[in-house]
Amino acid sequence: MPTEPDDDELELIRRSGAVLRVGRLSLAAGTGSYRVKASMARVARALGIDRHQAHVTLTEITTTSHRGRSFRTEVTEVRTVGVNTDRLAELELLAQRVEARAPVTVDDLTTEIDRIAAKPPLYPVALNALWAAIACAAFAFLNNGGPIEVAGAFVGAALGQALRRVMLHRGFNQFGVTMLAATLASLSYLGFVQALHALGLTGGLHEAGYVAAALFLVPGFPLATGALDLARLDFSAGVARLTWALMIFVSAAFAVWAVSIVVGLSPDPPRELALDPGVMTALRLLASFVGVLGFALMFNSPWRMALVAASVATLPNLLRIEAVLVLDWPPQAAAACAAFLVGILAAFIAPRLNIPRITVSVPAVTIMVPGVPAYRAVYYLSNGDVTQALTYGVSAALVVTALAVGLAVARMCTDREWGFEH
Repeated sequence: MPTEPDDDELELIRRSGAVLRVGRLSLAAGTGSYRVKASMARVARALGIDRHQAHVTLTEITTTSHRGRSFRTEVTEVRTVGVNTDRLAELELLAQRVEARAPVTVDDLTTEIDRIAAKPPLYPVALNALWAAIACAAFAFLNNGGPIEVAGAFVGAALGQALRRVMLHRGFNQFGVTMLAATLASLSYLGFVQALHALGLTGGLHEAGYVAAALFLVPGFPLATGALDLARLDFSAGVARLTWALMIFVSAAFAVWAVSIVVGLSPDPPRELALDPGVMTALRLLASFVGVLGFALMFNSPWRMALVAASVATLPNLLRIEAVLVLDWPPQAAAACAAFLVGILAAFIAPRLNIPRITVSVPAVTIMVPGVPAYRAVYYLSNGDVTQALTYGVSAALVVTALAVGLAVARMCTDREWGFEH
């Protein structure tokens, strides 16, 4: 007959469960498996667990906690994966606090976990949609969009993100929501610019910028964290996260492609703006700052954290653009150098402000993710133009890889745990 657990075993069950809750909330907030494991290990030590091991994938965590002669293995599943940098930061700071004042009780830790889990999003639907609109408008300008493209991207992204936020919070399937949001964003952009044309306010339809309205759907955060997991040789988590990001992107890209086929559009690059070089540089600086700020706020970052991310990203992104356009660098080389600079700046600034580095560095490189070339690759592939599809697709893949390499090398240079294998 089964025996009842003694007091020590019951206490281990409580402690193991609290550690697992920290990991589950961290994973659902969008952080990489390395950060999930690190946070759980800190909390486990603070609770007096002798040894804690964890296996983390995109949607599952398996842990084993050892205390004395007893051990407990638990499994949990995360069905809703997203990005919530405020929760991510709260959990990392919680792990730091409990480690600093160890030992702590399970009750105290559970109270803190309950508070973090119950904390609502920082911004309502309207503001969240506004942040996405601002980010996509800046993205449109950085992709040579003029005033009409920028305004159209603003309108399309606002409506698309509002729909996406409402439907996701009601539990609808992520991939279906992504397709609907991309469709609404693209159609809203086209409706806006055609209304301007019908009113005689513009001389053309400015169709080339419609892809920018859906760039809020580019999964920059999971692409970066997935690649960083691979850099840590965590293949199960890294491959799963990259696969999920690819599926999200393909869902959005095929919806945009379907709109372009129905309406008869082609995602050709807009003509480069004829502006004074000094003015263009200043506007690119502003667009880089505003774009990252919008993305960071869309990821539910507090204003202080979002401003730090935007400040860290502004100069590296400008240097990346100038290196490609002026110095004729390969885009992937410029992206790697820019991401490395972002990683170094984040390593220097974030700890001094007691902000988790990942909440600064990953949003900072999101604006460097080549969303427009990737959309064009899917468009040409769907139309049977394999040569053009490979050209844009390979270029986009190389740039994403380069961004991950830059962040990983910066981490190796500034974090001993990344520079040495244990």
